[in-house]
Amino acid sequence: MADTVICALKDLSVGVGAAALLPGEVQVAVFRLHTADGEQLYAVDNIDPYTGAGVLSRGIVGEVEGRPTIASPLLKQKFFLDDGASLQGDNHTITTYAVRVDGEGDNAKVVVSN
Repeated sequence: MADTVICALKDLSVGVGAAALLPGEVQVAVFRLHTADGEQLYAVDNIDPYTGAGVLSRGIVGEVEGRPTIASPLLKQKFFLDDGASLQGDNHTITTYAVRVDGEGDNAKVVVSN
């Protein structure tokens, strides 16, 4: 499992996705959200499994049954950010990645593992 520093935490806007490239040309979408459990980071595939386009980082963040979701900006299919499951009741899923913050304050970095 390789760790990749994506950006400084302060560079991520709350509720807005950011695209990043991991080793092996893997595109991820990273989200910084405020939830009932406090601030959370999520990293998922940036590739929409319905269209093959790298757009999920530009999707609409929401919540279903208390769980954070992302809706594709193209056809509006929704996925849970915590496990990548589709809300359409089909077999399409997106991969989720471990994401963490290293450091504190202005020096905090967002790290994704794949």
